[in-house]
Amino acid sequence: MQFLFDKYATQSATDSSATRRPPEASRRTVLKSIGGVGAGLVLGLQLPTAAKAQSGAAAVIKGDGSDATFAPNAFVRIAPDSTVTVLIKHIEFGQGPYTGLTTLVAEELDADWSQMRAEAAPANTALYKNLAFGVQGTGGSTAMANSYEQMRKAGAAARHMLVEAAAKAWGVAADGITVSKGVIAHKQSGKTGTFGDFAEAASKLTPPSEPFLKDPKEFVLIGTQLPRLDTPAKSTGRAQFTMDATRPGMLTVLIQRPPLFGAKAKSFDDTATRKVAGVVDVKLLPRGVAVYAKGYWAAKKGRDALQVEWDESGAETRSTADIVADFAKAATAPGRVVKAAGDAEKALGAAGKTIEAEYVFPYLAHAPMEPLDCLIEATESGARVWAGSQMQTIDQGAIAQVLKLRPEEVEIETMLAGGSFGRRATPIADVASEAATAVDAIGRTNPVKVVFTREDDIHGGFYRPLFVHKLRAALDADGNIAAWDHVLVGQSIMEGTPFASMMKDGIDPTMIEGAEDLPYAIPNLRVSVHKKTVGVPPLWWRSVGHTHTAYATETFLDELIALGGQDPVEARLKLLGDSHPRYTGVLKAVAELAGWGAPVQDGRARGVAIHKSFNSYVAEIAEVSKGEEDGVPRVHKVWVAIDCGVAVNPDIIRAQMEGGVGYGLGHILYAGITLDKGRVVQSNFDTYRSLRINEMPEVEVAIVKSAEAPTGVGEPGVPPIGPAVANAWAKLTGKRVRNLPFAPISS
Repeated sequence: MQFLFDKYATQSATDSSATRRPPEASRRTVLKSIGGVGAGLVLGLQLPTAAKAQSGAAAVIKGDGSDATFAPNAFVRIAPDSTVTVLIKHIEFGQGPYTGLTTLVAEELDADWSQMRAEAAPANTALYKNLAFGVQGTGGSTAMANSYEQMRKAGAAARHMLVEAAAKAWGVAADGITVSKGVIAHKQSGKTGTFGDFAEAASKLTPPSEPFLKDPKEFVLIGTQLPRLDTPAKSTGRAQFTMDATRPGMLTVLIQRPPLFGAKAKSFDDTATRKVAGVVDVKLLPRGVAVYAKGYWAAKKGRDALQVEWDESGAETRSTADIVADFAKAATAPGRVVKAAGDAEKALGAAGKTIEAEYVFPYLAHAPMEPLDCLIEATESGARVWAGSQMQTIDQGAIAQVLKLRPEEVEIETMLAGGSFGRRATPIADVASEAATAVDAIGRTNPVKVVFTREDDIHGGFYRPLFVHKLRAALDADGNIAAWDHVLVGQSIMEGTPFASMMKDGIDPTMIEGAEDLPYAIPNLRVSVHKKTVGVPPLWWRSVGHTHTAYATETFLDELIALGGQDPVEARLKLLGDSHPRYTGVLKAVAELAGWGAPVQDGRARGVAIHKSFNSYVAEIAEVSKGEEDGVPRVHKVWVAIDCGVAVNPDIIRAQMEGGVGYGLGHILYAGITLDKGRVVQSNFDTYRSLRINEMPEVEVAIVKSAEAPTGVGEPGVPPIGPAVANAWAKLTGKRVRNLPFAPISS
């Protein structure tokens, strides 16, 4: 989703439970209900898409349940006991928005960290939209970037109002009042108070239209390693995920989906299924046959006994080898040109030395630890939903459409989620709409929870698309790169979805991101793309197109550098020149961190790669040796340098880099989805191999100090790890790996 992030880049937990009723969906009652019980202050701050406050845009809402002034984007709630709860518009599935966004509010509020709380905001696009793409949702590593100024202003406005309330109560000038660690004080009179002391009075004041923000030099909390707010509940097991959620009379639903993408259920025999104890009903749905039962195991046994006849006339029936062959044939000729400089074709024809390489990248599943699920309780007048919703606006709309409700009649409580990596962000809201159709089919008589098994998840499609890359280059007599031609062939993720309108001249930008914006000074360059149609549904996967473009460009570049007899770091610095200081900054930082150039232990080698994604710059160096498995490296250590602008919470940034290294490494070494006559071969973690704990390398991270606005950290650690390892492996063994993963794909 880099394209979404780029568009706006220059603009500046607590427990959850299905037993807690989500707020009413009208704007008025949303703001009343999030206020809690008792007097207090709830601050709403309306910011236009450009994230700059307009005069008169703020409003204050009392939290005692009485009539309230409408205030979109209500982010701050201050209780009489001085606890400050921040309403988080982004889902928390491990990447840290509960902590990071709360930090922004706490910083400008001058609160003490111990009084800060976080909870998921209700689903309401008008109040809680992502300023990067106009709907409520999380993706493209935009959580911090789109909220940086917005959340700081929310905290600053609340502070201003508390100070004004204290000044009036004490009869002193506001400019003589200080706030520190949640204590409001007037030094001259010796008076002190807490947020709770003045929350009620502050709620009667007019909020500032342009709240004053701190100079970054004054930051106390931003840039420090504050403990995560969601850690205690997750560590003790109190944290509630959708898998934990339950409702009285709830039925668990497992859906038998087609074995081929594009197939449909023709008929089914549920005789044996209905004999399974606990099975309540069986219904035909648009995407398969649903088994309703009083519990998971009854639903699972009932589904295992189900007999379904499928209509496969419109299904995708090709095997992976057939698709790769088709893509590779297309890659032999230029496609739609998306970037050109000089005359690459002429330079290649005139060159004395040319090199070419073909890369094949498999389909990849997201495989989050918590399988997909969604709980809906519906009546004729509304629906309540508990789900790890990554795109609340899209899920809300899809459920409303199926149940013939207005979107505001669909209340979503966004639960904590056990990972996503993009899978919960489908443009067609497949899980939410399946759950809605399951509810509708049985007559809305019972709450229904649709649950995916691990096999359902692995077989379910919405993979990172398969891609083939063909690269050609020419070297001059001095070993310098004289020409570069890059052809990409793959599927569009956006085509045929609500995001299709964001395609640029018919080209899906996620297909070419990271390839068409190379930072290196190459005089003759051409990048082109072929868009192919396959019946397998694709989806953005953690760092999207960057996962394959970074590997292709950085390993091919490394091969050219080696042929030219140059040092990989020095050659990259030379190609970057003086035009890309943030690229060179991370490259120099990681080289220093790793001690690049010093002797390496016998039997080991190091490789380097750099890549920019989601406006963050990352350089990585990997040290590898030959592993126990033939052809698969053992990665001992990875050094990472990242420039992501202002580092709001360095510990979370390091954690995301470590997680990105582990996630990316497991997939480039072992993972891949293959088709056998259209059928997915892999089914669980025994065949869709993930990185094991003993295979996780040591990771050391350097965060480059920056005054730029924060950029993404959830995804940018993934793209460089593959090429860094591959480049180290090539140095160690002389072998260039161009067909991923390194290990043969399990079947």
